[in-house]
Amino acid sequence: MEPKDYIVVKIEGEYAYLRDINDPQGGEVFIALALLPQETDIGVKIHCEMFEYSIAER
Repeated sequence: MEPKDYIVVKIEGEYAYLRDINDPQGGEVFIALALLPQETDIGVKIHCEMFEYSIAER
């Protein structure tokens, strides 16, 4: 799986909705907040590589 960068667009309950930064017209994916870094909030950039999530470098 190739690395991807996302931006958190919405948080509902225990799930975060992410949009691919390189494909803004693409759909949203959702993932459990428990799998994301503790600092996750709306507008935060998330880096995903090999199903490991981290805050993207600014």
